[in-house]
Amino acid sequence: MPRRTAWILLALALFAAWNWWRTAPAPADGPPPVATPDARTPRAPAPASLPVEAVDTLQRIRAGGPFPYRQDGGVFHNRERLLPQRPSGYYREYTVDTPGERDRGARRIVTGGHPPAEFFYTTDHYRSFRRIDADAEAVP
Repeated sequence: MPRRTAWILLALALFAAWNWWRTAPAPADGPPPVATPDARTPRAPAPASLPVEAVDTLQRIRAGGPFPYRQDGGVFHNRERLLPQRPSGYYREYTVDTPGERDRGARRIVTGGHPPAEFFYTTDHYRSFRRIDADAEAVP
């Protein structure tokens, strides 16, 4: 009898584990995209779906300023290596205001080139990036 009870308990535990695994919710965002020097970073949607604060930051970048934070326009070193590898000083970062934040928040636009030829957007302080298509970014 004890042997039979052990098999029944094992079967119940396996069934419960299977049922939990089958109904567990999927992660909301999944892992951050990883780019290698040869890979293209995922493209961001058109500016209409970017936050209005990001569009404002793009306009300031194109106009050459003024920028609200002294760090804006500073060199972004790509230490995370999520963007294509470029020479030091190629990337610059700019703050995208986050409503309700008391500091700079986590959102940034990183540009590449002088003048900027590449644009990247991050909402999670450099853990992931989306490429912003400059041709589709006809910001008025």
